[in-house]
Amino acid sequence: MDVADLSGVPDWLPDHLRADGIEALYPPQAEAVEAGVTEGENLVAAIPTASGKTLIAELAMLSSVARGGKALYIVPLRALASEKQSDFEEFEQYGLDVGVSTGNYESEGGWLADKDIVVATSEKVDSLVRNDAPWIEDLTCVVTDEVHLVDDGQRGPTLEVTLAKLRRLNPDLQTVALSATIGNAEALATWLDAELVDSDWRPIELQKGVHYGQALHLEDGSQQRLSVRNNEKPTAAIVRDTLTDEVDEDGTVVEEGGSTLVFVNSRRNAEAAAGRLASTVRPHLTGAERERLAEVAEEIRDVSDTETSDDLADAVADGAAFHHAGLSRGHRELVEDAFRDRLVKVVCATPTLAAGVNTPSRRVVVRDWRRYDGSAGGMAPLSVLEVHQMMGRAGRPGMDPYGEAVLIANSHDEVDELFERYVWADPEPVRSKLAAEPALRTHILATVASGFARSRSGLLEFLEQTLYASQTDESGRLERVVDDVLTYLQRNGFLEIEAGELDATSLGHTVSRLYLDPMSAAEIVDGLRDWERRGGRAATDGEAADGDEPTTPAESGFTTASDLAEEAQAAADADPDDISALGLYHLVSRTPDMYQLYLRSGEREDYEMELFEREAELLGPTPSEYEEGRFEDWLSALKTARLLEDWATEVDESTITDRYGVGPGDIRGKVETAQWLLGAAESLASEVGLDAARAVSEARIRVEHGVREELVDLAGVRGVGRKRARRLFEAGIDDRAALRDAEKSVVLAALRDRRKTAENVLENAGHRNPSMEGVEPAPDVSVDVEDGNDRGGSDESDTAEDQSSLGDF
Repeated sequence: MDVADLSGVPDWLPDHLRADGIEALYPPQAEAVEAGVTEGENLVAAIPTASGKTLIAELAMLSSVARGGKALYIVPLRALASEKQSDFEEFEQYGLDVGVSTGNYESEGGWLADKDIVVATSEKVDSLVRNDAPWIEDLTCVVTDEVHLVDDGQRGPTLEVTLAKLRRLNPDLQTVALSATIGNAEALATWLDAELVDSDWRPIELQKGVHYGQALHLEDGSQQRLSVRNNEKPTAAIVRDTLTDEVDEDGTVVEEGGSTLVFVNSRRNAEAAAGRLASTVRPHLTGAERERLAEVAEEIRDVSDTETSDDLADAVADGAAFHHAGLSRGHRELVEDAFRDRLVKVVCATPTLAAGVNTPSRRVVVRDWRRYDGSAGGMAPLSVLEVHQMMGRAGRPGMDPYGEAVLIANSHDEVDELFERYVWADPEPVRSKLAAEPALRTHILATVASGFARSRSGLLEFLEQTLYASQTDESGRLERVVDDVLTYLQRNGFLEIEAGELDATSLGHTVSRLYLDPMSAAEIVDGLRDWERRGGRAATDGEAADGDEPTTPAESGFTTASDLAEEAQAAADADPDDISALGLYHLVSRTPDMYQLYLRSGEREDYEMELFEREAELLGPTPSEYEEGRFEDWLSALKTARLLEDWATEVDESTITDRYGVGPGDIRGKVETAQWLLGAAESLASEVGLDAARAVSEARIRVEHGVREELVDLAGVRGVGRKRARRLFEAGIDDRAALRDAEKSVVLAALRDRRKTAENVLENAGHRNPSMEGVEPAPDVSVDVEDGNDRGGSDESDTAEDQSSLGDF
């Protein structure tokens, strides 16, 4: 189909497409147009990676906007939101407005009301619905990228319920769902009342195969010699072969070498593989490439002063890189850009990259097809869908003449197994994960609080519109789980139930608005109440934990009047400022919304000792060590809290990464999640009348900026951060007011003669004349703060949103 034949789209679009080199649509795109995607019809497009899904989305959204509507594009990851925003902003030259929203789960996003196209994660869209964003009802088109993720146990239920709510709010809403090929695309199409485009067409050929010995065995039955040299690993041989130019008999280069994506099963393996493969890549680099890679390596070192950052920079300097969720956002973006620019020739990644940003390559190597699975108690095979997602990254349209996806076998028998298990296999069917109590807990409360259901029967009626209801043949299961969840929500004060009628309490509305798991909210409220009830003291021998049987001599089962009077006086005398930051960090770390650090081998005894020494600071009764699961979780939460405490007491990032075995991105993810949960704890404390908001607020600000108490005010100035705040403090500037009125020469000296930085900091503090023109650093100011890169102590920019938090990756 020629682009000139498109109907229903803006007049400028055909010329715009031609300017981008698109004269005709790919076959799946043409099928989508024939199915009515530009006329407002619902569509499920299940087509391979690089086969034109984004253009299908653009045709739907632009035609909807041309009819006077508003479009929403839902992505699974924050990094993808930024990438798609960049793609769609090219339409702003034609008068369209594009907005992106991924954070701040308490906001109703009013500023998005005037946008024609909004890009957001499914969690953000869910929170916008909960917070009654008025513009949601103006939507005429919603596009869901990677819709097969409804199968994901963590994120799938949110996407599923959100789509059901959007369709109920907007009965005429056009729904377009995009996915790589899945096993039951027709089931998704039935659920969404959509036409189906199910195709395996690709713009360039993708050959799948298995490497063993000295040969690459391809799915068409052919073999290619791909020799492994002495002391060379098969992965290195494949990377070397991919990099080597193909020449004819006259020595003329027929085809230049290409890049390789290598998928492994752990972060450690990704880092180790990249380090080894750097020696394979290095001989293939030109002088100009080495110079540019050296510049990228320096940028990587500037992101973070950690060993991970140094290891990544060393690999990148030689044309290799690793990519995983432990990297900071800045690290990942630099690696992705250098790989797309063909500077980095090989990236070793964990499977998360397969569902992430646009990073295609000539060859994909699936080195590890098993990974550790705790539920299986050991190594378990990857799903066919995951492996096909990885394989689909092979072949860049317009850059590569073909793509090859290769699994690596260690025996003849394994060659046959890999062909049967992955190469020739169809992906598994997508199945809803909604009917699990943890998922339904938050979504049932939100459904009631936002007015989608006012009764038990209305709730069940709404849930009948979900994918789960269209797939299940297990009579009564959903109803039983719903009743269990309703009982939990009622007992914890989130819902009132009377004669089948449901009503969210004030606390329930607050929890829904804060985007909290109700169990997290209950844990936080119980912890804060326990602290206040005990007058700012932790439970000691002879005292009962809140809700436990009394352990005092009052064995008769009732509390005496004098005991009640003592409790009331203790609560009145409680000083919320006595709550330790560690206690608050531990409180939020033991909620379901925080992904805890696990205890490594040999660490349990260390954290048991830590618990013994600091138990009085913790909020709530410590479980018995005989309650194996709860006690282990308590210790894991303590380890997570200690990481947050280290960050908030200005421990160097490199020390934290070594001490806890994490990467810079993990620190950022934990910090952002703690910041969010502590902000929610402030609201909850006020909601239930607990006088702890001030202490919680200080703990939140400290963990946000990574500073001690005395730097809280100063670090809050935009552009300052933890290390610059410490330098300014040592120079005698101890708060925002002092910075606003400070001598500019002192500020310049404290910030190590970085004039632009000093001007920005003073401007943000409200200084009457922030210009540094003609100012010299004060000679008597000396600061002694080691920082490695002088970025203010943060591994991200002031406005960056890291995709590691809230379950991303």
